[in-house]
Parts: sequence; structure tokens; C-alpha cells
Amino acid sequence: MRVWYFSEMAYHPSWEKGLKTGSLRVNFPNKAVDPHEAHKLLHRYLDEFRACDEAGLDIMVNEHHSTATCMTVSVPMALAIIARETKTSRLLSLGNPIANRPDPVRVAEEMAWLDVLSGGRLEMGLVKGAPYEIHPANSNPARLMRRYWEAHDLIVKALSTTDGPFNWEGEYFHYRNVNIWPRPIQQPTPPIWMTGLSVESGIMAAERGHVIGTLLSGSAAGPMFSAYRKRSAELGRTAGTDRFAYAACVGVGATRAEGYRRADIIAEYVRTSVVVAEPFTNPPGYNSVNANVAMMKGGSKGFVKDRLGNPVDQRTATLEQFMDAGTVFAGSPDDVYTQIKALNDRVGGIGHLLFFGQGGHLDHKDTLENIRLFGREVMPRLRELNPAPSQKQAAAE
Repeated sequence: MRVWYFSEMAYHPSWEKGLKTGSLRVNFPNKAVDPHEAHKLLHRYLDEFRACDEAGLDIMVNEHHSTATCMTVSVPMALAIIARETKTSRLLSLGNPIANRPDPVRVAEEMAWLDVLSGGRLEMGLVKGAPYEIHPANSNPARLMRRYWEAHDLIVKALSTTDGPFNWEGEYFHYRNVNIWPRPIQQPTPPIWMTGLSVESGIMAAERGHVIGTLLSGSAAGPMFSAYRKRSAELGRTAGTDRFAYAACVGVGATRAEGYRRADIIAEYVRTSVVVAEPFTNPPGYNSVNANVAMMKGGSKGFVKDRLGNPVDQRTATLEQFMDAGTVFAGSPDDVYTQIKALNDRVGGIGHLLFFGQGGHLDHKDTLENIRLFGREVMPRLRELNPAPSQKQAAAE
């Protein structure tokens, strides 16, 4: 199992104010951010990413917009800095919300450039994007998936074509000459990832052989991974564990109490990230019918459920409730390994753990110790749990 450290580089000093207004996304006025304080935080977070390289962890970056929960507004910008400051970590873009991007060819150029800059260490996530991104991007939620798949196919073709310009005339995008320079080191493309929550997402990812990741989803992961395996078998392929990724908050300490303390602070990100004005949570047409049915069954608490199938209210959940749902792993190194292994067994095996190791108010000292202790005491055992293919094999896939 590979481990990818993940932080959304939040601007937590304004969270209390946002909680009072009832929304930390989209319509939360940016007068709540002090740019000078943001400057300090961004440099601190980048130092923590650099520490991951020293601890032997891989690195994941995503992006969000118009929110105090994530200051990473551009995956390529963040990864360009991280690529220059690291030596061995694989770098995962999870990712580029390509249906909201006006120019997929520019995305292909940026991904190829990052792969070259990093020496072939890029893993490329092409994602739909959260519902909260619809309004900042001024995109049409009802057409989002058609636009997504056209952008996806165009990006893959742009990265893998090496014999000169090609023409593209699609429903949403039109180009006379596509011929990106430089081309990526990893051929035909860097490994491609998607994110999802539903059975439909698992099927679509399986049909393309992409890695499928799910973030803070608890029991929703199992059915999606099963659908991926079933569809792969129908296509005559075996889906290895390296096709599956799972994200959770992780707090590890020298003692159980210390790990619990760190995890509870990190979990504040989960409690705050869902605080958004209701009109922005589910734009008409954004979700499939099945996804909407699942959310309705969950009621106002959402899609995350505990092991008994009870919905978990992410806004108010205790650490124990998060742990029972599988969205948080916490405690001593032995505790954390045991919890991850149990989740791995429940969902049929995962090849990638997306390690959310910093959430808002967890300070720099605690974050560095969380990274280093995990890398030293937990990660070596996870590597033996579901051994990942070599980087060369992963790139070939």
C-alpha cells in the first residue's frame, strides 16, 4: 500500500466567523482573510509537504475555490513548487476539475510540464469537482459529465500524441492544432486517477483502467470498489488493489491519547468543510438519480454511515463516530495500523491510502510529528499489506 500525504492548506483563522454566518464556501466574503497571515500559512504548509519527502511519503494535492477550507486554488501551481523542493515522492494531482476548465489543452500542457519538471513523478487526477465549485466556475451542472468526458478524452489524446498536430471538433471544445510541448516523460500518459462515491463511478473508472479514489466516504467505498472489480472482470481484466484509493484523516501519536488528540483536531476540517449555504450543496443536474436517492436516504446528515448503516452528521460527529465510520484513523502506531487493515479487509483491499494529516488548527510541530511518526512506525507495515507495483509498472499502466 502506498501512502499519500494530503492537506488542503486551509485558512482556519476565519473558520469561527464563517461558522457564525453559516457558510465557509462560495459566499463567505474574502475580507475574512488576512493576506499576510495567509502568506505565513502557505509557506508553513509547503514546509510540511517537503517533510513528507524526507519521511518517505508520497504527496497529494487538490484544489478548491472561494472557500476558507482550502487555499490551494491551483493544483499545477502548488505541485510546481513541491516538485522543485522534493526528490523522490510521487506527486498526485487529485485533482484538476476539468469540466470547469475552459481549456483542456492547457491542462494537458500543465500536466506534461509537471511530469517533466518532476522527473516523471506525476500522477494525474482528472476529476469532476465538488458541487460547491459550480457557482465559482459559472458552469452548467446538468451538462457537467458530458463536458467532463470530452475534456478527459481530449487531455489523454493531447498527452499521448507525438506525431504532430491533430484537430479536435467536439461538442464543447474545438481546436485546429493540438501539439503540446514538452511531452510527458511517462508514456503514453502519467497514471490517471478519478474520484467518486457511486457504483456508476466505479464502473466508468473500470472501463478505462483508471485508479479510483474516494475521500472521507466511509462505507460508500465498498460498493464502488466492488462495482469496479465486477466491471473489470466482465472486460476480461483483473483489478488489482493498486486501482483503489481511500482518503481518511489520520492522527498518530506515541500514545493512544496523543493520537486521539491530533486526530480530533484534524477532524475539525471534516466538521467545517460541509458548512456551506444550502443552494450550493446540490445544484440541479450535478448528481445522478442514484446519488440523489442515497443522499435523501441519509437525510440532512449526508452520505457517510457508520458500520451499522446509521448516518453520521459530519458537522457534529465525535471522534469516536468518525472512527466507527472509517473516516478517521487514530491512536498509537499499532492502533492506526490495525484500523487501516480492518478497513482494507472490509472493502476488499486498497492499494493507496490518502493520509489527511493536517486539518486546520493542528499546529506545525504536531503536524511534523504526525508525518514523521506515521512514516517511521506505520507506513513500513502498510507497504507489506498490499504491495504496490513498482513506479515503472504503475507508469506503464
